[in-house]
Amino acid sequence: MTTAHTLTVDHATVGYGDRVVLEDLELTVPPGRFSVIVGANACGKSTLLRAMARLLVPRAGAVLLDGRQVHREPARRVAQLLGLLPQQPVAPEGIVVADLVGRGRHPHQGPFQRWTTEDDEAVAQALEAAGVLDLADRSVDELSGGQRQRVWIAMALAQRTDVLLLDEPTTFLDVAHQVEVLDLVTDLNRERGTTVVAVLHDLNLAARYADHLFAMKAGRLVAAGPPSEVVTADLVRDVFGLESVVIPDPTSGAPLVLPLGRHHTGA
Repeated sequence: MTTAHTLTVDHATVGYGDRVVLEDLELTVPPGRFSVIVGANACGKSTLLRAMARLLVPRAGAVLLDGRQVHREPARRVAQLLGLLPQQPVAPEGIVVADLVGRGRHPHQGPFQRWTTEDDEAVAQALEAAGVLDLADRSVDELSGGQRQRVWIAMALAQRTDVLLLDEPTTFLDVAHQVEVLDLVTDLNRERGTTVVAVLHDLNLAARYADHLFAMKAGRLVAAGPPSEVVTADLVRDVFGLESVVIPDPTSGAPLVLPLGRHHTGA
């Protein structure tokens, strides 16, 4: 099992150049749970994740890991505790799957440290857990989108961090592969206790898989809590500008959003 760490965004203001995206944002990620950030396009979801991952420095406030500012901690130490799978990661041309997954071990190796048996075990277990062990010798360039995404997740697993941040891990995947990836992440959370924070566009998948939701609008947090409390018709209207009916999912019991378009109102 992993160690539970507390990841907190403490009144953070974050942006790019002169543009502020997040303003005075405050939240705490539940340790050991699967949290999902939802919201309309350009609301700041990915910016929030990048700030959590130490890629963006807040202009005000801070991101704290166990009470320590991540931006003031050594990069290697943070990478040993917190892993990130960004949007559309790019693999070096011609690299094979096993070598790419092996790069997840870099934070645990010093500048003169050799590859160890522990590294071999971590890579093998990550390949197996992600269901890509049979692809170990294949070039990443040859893989389908779903296979490639599972390889990237395997690399994140090989890093063996206690906190894992996933920025739209299901983008460009068909429905079957979306479910497969989210099942894999759920297994990781439940079996190892890894704290997971993911950005997802599909509100219904988020409600089905998440223990905890953060709903954002225009750079601010507007709701947080279990999906059963957060996902309501009023919230969908406020956050997404969409009229809907919310019913219990017949398979999971989670909230299920049924959009009401102009041609499907039942009138």
